Amino acid sequence: MTLSKRVTAPLAALSLLALGACSNMSDMEQRMLSGGALGAAGGAAVTAVAGGSLVGGAIVGGAIGTAAGYLTAPKNQRR
Repeated sequence: MTLSKRVTAPLAALSLLALGACSNMSDMEQRMLSGGALGAAGGAAVTAVAGGSLVGGAIVGGAIGTAAGYLTAPKNQRR
């Protein structure tokens, strides 16, 4: 089994579990979670191409994605 297959299957299962957990979340919380996840994936991908730290890229991308999810939520849901 190649490394990509060993990594892809658990990540796909984890993604399905994470999506199922969103059912009781508000719109703002869902936006923040999905923004963070997409940002982390994007940050890791960019740093993989650029040759940087994958963890650092994922952390920065996740933080930016979470902030973007918060800022794009309707104003009446912000605390």
